Amino acid sequence: MAVAVANRQRRVAVRPARLARAARAALASVGRAGGTVEVLVVGDDEIRRLNAAWRGVRRRTDVLAFPLEVPGPSPLMGQIVISADTARRQARRLRVPLPLELDLLVTHGVLHLAGYDDRDPVEAELMHERERQILVSDRRLVPARLWKGLLE
Repeated sequence: MAVAVANRQRRVAVRPARLARAARAALASVGRAGGTVEVLVVGDDEIRRLNAAWRGVRRRTDVLAFPLEVPGPSPLMGQIVISADTARRQARRLRVPLPLELDLLVTHGVLHLAGYDDRDPVEAELMHERERQILVSDRRLVPARLWKGLLE
């Protein structure tokens, strides 16, 4: 499995190797260990622009997932875009370490690429439970408050 991480912002320190590890753990957990994902870390301005262009929503968000849709089997699953600015704010609000918040966002993005959807409350709960399983299985202590506000 290949995970490429590109950090295109400078305000928030991120560790690309950790993001890649989180993506690989999520890929393996959904049976796509051979999958390829690109993770792009940007600031709020860029994610707001992408959110408006691709979803018609003119506000920032924490993570966007762009699945690759090609005919036939392909190892390339798609691209995940994370706002480091939003991740930092969320980590502070929830009192969790920023690297853990980024792990969650990468995992969330991989699940979207694998077909999970969180627009429906029931599906969102299933997706968040799967995130918990992935993060805990990757030997991390994960406080429940990491998901606070996600289902409201």
